[in-house]
Amino acid sequence: MTAVLVLEDGRVFQGAPYGAEGETFGEMVFNTGMTGYQETLTDPSYHRQIVAMTAPHIGNTGVNDEDPESSRVWVAGYVVREPARVTSSWRARRSLDDYLREQGVVGIAISGTRALTRHLRERGAMRAGIFSGEALAPVEELVERVRRSPGMEGADLAEEVSTAEPYVVPAIGAKRFTVAAVDLGIKAMTPHRMAERGCEVHVLPASSTAEDILAVDPDGVFFSNGPGDPATADDAVEALRGVLAAGRPFFGICFGNQIFGRALGLGTYKLRYGHRGVNQPVQDRSTGKVEISAHNHGFAVRAPLDGPFDTPYGPAEVSHVNLNDDCVEGLRLLDRPAFSVQYHPEAAAGPHDSAGLFDRFCDLMEQARGRASGVGGDEGAGRVASEEPNATMNAEQARGRASGVGGDEGAGRVASEEPNATMNTEGGKDA
Repeated sequence: MTAVLVLEDGRVFQGAPYGAEGETFGEMVFNTGMTGYQETLTDPSYHRQIVAMTAPHIGNTGVNDEDPESSRVWVAGYVVREPARVTSSWRARRSLDDYLREQGVVGIAISGTRALTRHLRERGAMRAGIFSGEALAPVEELVERVRRSPGMEGADLAEEVSTAEPYVVPAIGAKRFTVAAVDLGIKAMTPHRMAERGCEVHVLPASSTAEDILAVDPDGVFFSNGPGDPATADDAVEALRGVLAAGRPFFGICFGNQIFGRALGLGTYKLRYGHRGVNQPVQDRSTGKVEISAHNHGFAVRAPLDGPFDTPYGPAEVSHVNLNDDCVEGLRLLDRPAFSVQYHPEAAAGPHDSAGLFDRFCDLMEQARGRASGVGGDEGAGRVASEEPNATMNAEQARGRASGVGGDEGAGRVASEEPNATMNTEGGKDA
């Protein structure tokens, strides 16, 4: 049986069907993680993307019921080099091939994943399609079908992956804080990380207004990761501006970082091929500390790297940068308790260098509470808290309500990113 991967520039890769047969379209990207394929598949940020894994062996540990980031697979298609012939893990409940077939995910196994990655590194992320079975047709026809498929720029996808109804993730142990978390494509491990720190997390739909968010009377507000072009997220930007005006402590990651940037008056742009994997070196500019971090984003914030800049909410600065390409990896307000990062500190499959950012968020909420009661204390937004060891979770938590697909909260692992990216950014290196 034959399958083909077709890129919009006419490049074609032949292989064997993997998972479901048929056709699928999406933005062609690659992920450099050597572990965590199950978490990548179920990460809502990969909605409408075809993901190629650069690690040569995929599927070795099968699929279990504890590690998903949501209750379904979100990738549009999947490309691997050598699918595992045998599943070898006591935790496995099914093979990856069977899982993809059950979820209707069209995939392909090709010998040229290295060539594909090099092609994308030279030409950039682009639209693609995978075709097998009855969907096969002459290549010229398939290329035209790929070119007619929608691109990622201008795509407004957050509400497609968000929860339809609010739900609550209870604090683990004694409750310390109430957090309103806006689900723009949240990974289930994120509210779990906050719950471990005594946060009762109220997960709200992406369409939530500032009034909806503040109605929770939160000690802090969180904006999650998610798919799509941040330039389309006007409603989320307006909601965040209301939160910032109210003075509530704020923490955002990934898409939430881009929304924060836009709320501060900054612009965003599409990266040439994005950061997806678990090996990106990011430096905290206030301490000089370098963290190896997990990434999954195709857009970035454009901000000056050479010092503080003015915003409607007071001075702000770029707090973190990617050491591969000077990409903006974090922002913070200097006079208000608000900060964000572009990467994924909740990364459950690792690395865990950045888990202390959740402690920093809790510090901000504690200090804000102290000021409200007259105890005082500084914001501490530029301070790095201690790292946190890898947390464990049970199967019931793993079948979380992340991304609005029923079940209980908690779950998940990994994010993603890619090696040595280049990009265009103020103060950065040119692609």
